[in-house]
Amino acid sequence: MLRIENLTKAYGDKKAVDGLSLHIKPGEIYGFIGHNGAGKTTTLKSCCGILRFDEGDIFVDGVSVKKDPIACKEKIAYIPDNPDLYEFLTGIQYLNFVADVYKVSAEDRQARIERYAKELGIYDDLATKIGAYSHGMKQKLAVISALIHAPRLLLMDEPFVGLDPKAAHTLKGIMREICDQGGAIFFSTHVLEVAEKLCDKIAIIRGGKLVIAGDTETVRGDTSLENVFLELVEEEA
Repeated sequence: MLRIENLTKAYGDKKAVDGLSLHIKPGEIYGFIGHNGAGKTTTLKSCCGILRFDEGDIFVDGVSVKKDPIACKEKIAYIPDNPDLYEFLTGIQYLNFVADVYKVSAEDRQARIERYAKELGIYDDLATKIGAYSHGMKQKLAVISALIHAPRLLLMDEPFVGLDPKAAHTLKGIMREICDQGGAIFFSTHVLEVAEKLCDKIAIIRGGKLVIAGDTETVRGDTSLENVFLELVEEEA
């Protein structure tokens, strides 16, 4: 579903991502872990076509992000760590705007908005302007907008930040549902306990380079994901 091949992105003399290769298959929830500045956000933004990269290529369902970015974007959704929404719109206006962009039918958008907004506890606030939303409400709205066109690949940067426990639990269930239907999830997180319980596979990045990747149980070994990560950080220090 997502194949990253030798991805390299530099800012001046510093390589934010250095020769990264990963393969996220249909049905997989793939966690992406690393310290601040490790290259996680740069990788995710490159995957969804926001950032141009210097070397390598990225394929979404076999289609090159470089050669056909529009076709790739039709199949994906991206939730940034700090959603930048149009605050002068109401929640429902924003969702309809996104649905229009993706040419979602009136029937499908109504059903999806009603379902996800109710499950995430924001349905009664959709008539309110986004500028009056709390951070958590904005995060919920961003999640719904990402799901409204039923993406095959969901890319998320720290998706659980700002969500209340109930909404976080709901999002985990939605993530698993997407993968059970043949989609895939690639997301970064600092919440290692969530990654350990939720993810089928884990990749750890350090200084822009892939350190380890594989099945969660293999990466974790006989210890915990937290211990593995801390050992890698100490090695770097």
